[in-house]
Formats: sequence, structure tokens, C-alpha cells
Amino acid sequence: MSKKHPVVAVTGSSGAGTTTVKRAFEHIFRRENINPVVIEGDSFHSLNRVEFREAVKKAEAAGNKNLSHFGPEANHFDKLEELFKSYGKNGKGKKRYYLHSDEEAAEHNARLGTKLKAGEFTPWEDLPGESDLLFYEGLHGLVKTDKIDVAQHVDLGVGVVPIVNLEWIQKIHRDNKERGYSAEAIVDTILRRMPDYVNHIAPQFSRTHVNFQRVSTVDTSNPFIARDIPTPDESFVVIRFSEPKGVDFPYLLNMVPDSFMSRRNTIVVPGGKMGYAMELILTPMIHDLIEGRSKK
Repeated sequence: MSKKHPVVAVTGSSGAGTTTVKRAFEHIFRRENINPVVIEGDSFHSLNRVEFREAVKKAEAAGNKNLSHFGPEANHFDKLEELFKSYGKNGKGKKRYYLHSDEEAAEHNARLGTKLKAGEFTPWEDLPGESDLLFYEGLHGLVKTDKIDVAQHVDLGVGVVPIVNLEWIQKIHRDNKERGYSAEAIVDTILRRMPDYVNHIAPQFSRTHVNFQRVSTVDTSNPFIARDIPTPDESFVVIRFSEPKGVDFPYLLNMVPDSFMSRRNTIVVPGGKMGYAMELILTPMIHDLIEGRSKK
């Protein structure tokens, strides 16, 4: 970890809601005049869209029904660790983009003079010369295996972890409405990812500095038949700090109406106040990183 070049990682599985946290950080960065390098976790997949589909077919033919984007076989964990380590040391490193859509492909083709398609990666390129911190948002910000340890290079780790049934409901509805996937295909993806979720996603949330877990207050016992996603007002957010020392809980309880403490390191807030609570909690954490950087 480095105070001179801080690394901030937001980690959560697909459909977990990491975008909400990303938006809270964007507000903080803009308000505090902080210049981040933004890294998208999808850019560290090791296979493009076509290659991944072929790899899944090949794996299934060989009897492996669990190849997924959650695991090491489909990701460059080594390159992600290399980036975090390099940035922490000297503020440098390599990044690229995964092109999710035709619109993204057109934007980067215009910038790079390339003819890339949706589902492909842009070439690796150097990070911008000047930045205040590195901000990562994706699946593996605090991943650790027997060969690599990304988490050791993270100065601030944030987990986004809805209860599993709620996470599945969000994914089912997103993939159906935004990507046109059938219910059967989505369930197949969930089942295929389960071993990697258990081994590579869930353990990360024991390495974070703070977790935000949305818990619904409506029945989600069968996520596969849910007609809609529970709204923020139909949920609470459980916020757990790895180290409660230094956290001003009385201030947070006073600032967030209807919040309460459930454990000495845990505060619970109404779901509709999730973004607001994030900014209250994360702003001083970012301040500490930037102040530490300026003293170097």
C-alpha cells in the first residue's frame, strides 16, 4: 500500500450495485477537486466476448461446467496486481477498456483510430501522467489466490454486497431488460458462477475496510419468480467497518434519520439513504488518503 499514490478499490459481484458506490465516489471527487485514474474491472478479463463463449463450450465439453468471469481462468489477476503495485510505487501502470457496446466501441475507435467491435478490448496504454489516486470498480479489487494478492496493494477497500437473493433478483432483471437474456440463460449463468463466487468473490468482503450490504424488507425467498426489484425504500443498508476506531458513529446516527447501531462496528441506515450515507462515510476516508499523500 502507498500513501503517495493511493489505491481505492470498490468490489462486488455482477448485479451487486457497485455502480451506486461509483457514483458516490464521483460526487466526492468532483466536490473535493480530486483527479482519479479510473479502472474498470471488466478490462482485466482475459477473454473477449467471443473467446469467452468458445471457452465455455470447450470447458463444458471437457466436463467443466463452472468456467466463469468470477474465476482466475477468465481474468488477468496477475496484471491487476501488477497495476496496483506499480501505481502505488510510482503512480504509473497500464490500463485498457472493455467495449461493452457499439457506442463505446465507436467512441474508442475515434480516439484510437481502430476498428474494434463491442465485446473486444482496446490496446493496453499508459496511465495519465498526473493523478491523485487510482479508483478501481469491479469484481476483483481485493482478490487473493495462492499465487497473487491484489488486496495487499489496496489503501481503501469498499465492498458492495446485497444479500444473495436480492443480488440475484437485480441480476435477473438487469440481464433480461438490458441484455435480452432469457430466464433460463440467466439461471444457468448464476449456477455456473457459484463455485467461483464462493472461492473468489465472497472472501474479498473479509478484506474490505467498509462493506455496504442492502437487505430487503420484502419477501425475496424465491428470486427466480420476483416480478420486480425491491426499491430502496423497501430495504435497509447494513454498513460494517473492519476497524470501528476513529469512526464517528454518533455523528452518523445524527446525520442519517432512522439509523441505528446493530453491533459495535455496524450501523444500519434506511435504503433510500444509501448514497447519502456513503458520501458521509467515504469523504473523510478519502480526505485521509489525500492528506497522507500531500505529506509525502
